[in-house]
Amino acid sequence: MELTDLAWPAVAALPKTTPVVFPIAALEQHGRHMPVFTDSLLLGEVIRRVKLAPVAEKCLFAPLQWLGNSHHHLDFPGTLSASPRVYLDLLKDLAACFLAHGFTRIVFVNGHGGNITPYQQALFELKQERRDRRDLLLLALTYWDAAGNPAEALGPRDPAPAEPGFTAAPIPGLVQRRMGHACEWETSMVLRLNPKLVVGELAAVPEVPHGREFTPGYRAWVMPDRSEPGHVGTPAAATPEKGEALFAHFATGVAAYLERVVAWDGSWDS
Repeated sequence: MELTDLAWPAVAALPKTTPVVFPIAALEQHGRHMPVFTDSLLLGEVIRRVKLAPVAEKCLFAPLQWLGNSHHHLDFPGTLSASPRVYLDLLKDLAACFLAHGFTRIVFVNGHGGNITPYQQALFELKQERRDRRDLLLLALTYWDAAGNPAEALGPRDPAPAEPGFTAAPIPGLVQRRMGHACEWETSMVLRLNPKLVVGELAAVPEVPHGREFTPGYRAWVMPDRSEPGHVGTPAAATPEKGEALFAHFATGVAAYLERVVAWDGSWDS
């Protein structure tokens, strides 16, 4: 169900356990070869495909929020960003509106890595402010984590897919083992959407490795620390065929996750 299509009495009449889905993305630089709207375009397509699944009739979808936390890309012209605290409060307010209307299940579906820390803190604060509400389910999912690693079968170090026991088949031919930035995966998906949006000769775009990044610890960074052109990964390996497979993989995982939200029985082990 589309929030934008409903009058307020129709929203009021929905069961208060209806999951309210907020797609959140960004508008930021994506290297010299990709449009600044990449994250929003890709998440928008993932959500479009999720809306074709049966679970979509059981969820209420808010419009895609294109402004994200992208201050780490501000060295590159064209990037628009809300500062972390402003963005965090925006997410809190979006969710709080529907909590005030009596809804109990909120899901942020995310398409930008810089939004992850703010959305986790936003949900953490919302829950602390309502700490006695055992009926609340406050969730966020980044779409590329939804179905396991698309490049390989799950190994012992891979994150669990969004749906327990659910893993789509690995996509053959992927060079990268994880999501980068304006990388093989994202470039493939943009090629699938509209190849005219990819600028220049992809074969000439150099690889920018992820690097060791001081793992397993966390290192604070801005994009010029990592990449002069603004991308991380191997864009030259992108193809539209890989993009189609990636869209199918991610959309299937997000839809499966939303089915879990619909079926939630109030337990912690869900």
